[in-house]
Amino acid sequence: MTRQGENPDLLPWQPSDSLPMKPYDFDDDLQIGALSDGRLRVRVLPWPSLAVVIGRGGKPSLELNTENIANDEVPVYRRPGGGCAVVLDPGNVIVSVALPLPGIGGIKSAFSGLSNWLISALADCGVPDVRQQGVSDLAIPHSAAPGSSSNTYLKIGGSCIYRTRDLLYYSTTLLVDPELDLMDRYLPYPPREPDYRAGRSHRHFMGSLQKMGLVGSAEELARALESKLESNSPGGSTGEDAGRTRPG
Repeated sequence: MTRQGENPDLLPWQPSDSLPMKPYDFDDDLQIGALSDGRLRVRVLPWPSLAVVIGRGGKPSLELNTENIANDEVPVYRRPGGGCAVVLDPGNVIVSVALPLPGIGGIKSAFSGLSNWLISALADCGVPDVRQQGVSDLAIPHSAAPGSSSNTYLKIGGSCIYRTRDLLYYSTTLLVDPELDLMDRYLPYPPREPDYRAGRSHRHFMGSLQKMGLVGSAEELARALESKLESNSPGGSTGEDAGRTRPG
C-alpha cells in the first residue's frame, strides 16, 4: 500500500490486524532532501506527545499491550527500521539522520560510525561514558549518576536503521525524562532482549538522563546536541532545510 506522493522505496509499512496503525513518516523530508542533493541531514527534537512506535517487522500481539493502547487511544506508528516497540513521550529526544551512502551496503560500519558520532556529541553535552550495548542500544553505567556506585548499565537510548539504495536512515530515541509507568502500561516484556538487560523490568532497565543529574530539559538537550552534531558532521556538511518541527 502506497500513499499518494510517497516513494515506496523509502518508507515501507504494513497495517496491523489488531490496532489502527500509521506509517512513521515524520522524517520523510530529511530522506528526500538527502537523496536530492547528496548532503547529510540531521534533526534533533523532543517528541511532542504520547505515542507507541513498533518496528518494521514487529508483531503487535507480542510487543504491545493492545488493550491498554486501544482504551487510552494512543496512536501507534510503524517505523521503517527494525527493533522492538517503544513508547514515546515529551520526555524523549529523537535524533534523526539521513545519510547519503552509495549502493545498499556498508550498514554495520555506518551504524557504528553514526553511533560513535552521537556518543561523542553527548559527551560534549555533559553525558559521559555512553557505550553501545546489545545490537542497537546506548547505555550508561549506573555509576555515572551522582551518588551511585553500581556498575550496572542503564539504557538511555535505542537506535534503529533503515537502508535503501543510496541512503541510510538512522534514528535514536534518548531517554531524558521518560514516563516509565507508561512503558509498563503499553509494552509487555519484550520477546527478545540484549544480554545486559539480564531480565530487568522496564523500570529497572531504563535510565533517565535528567534524574541522573546529567542534563536539564529535553528541549535544552535537543538544542545543544543538534549544535554539537552539526559542528562535527561525518558528512562534512548538513542540509540547511532540515527544519525544526516534528508533526504532533
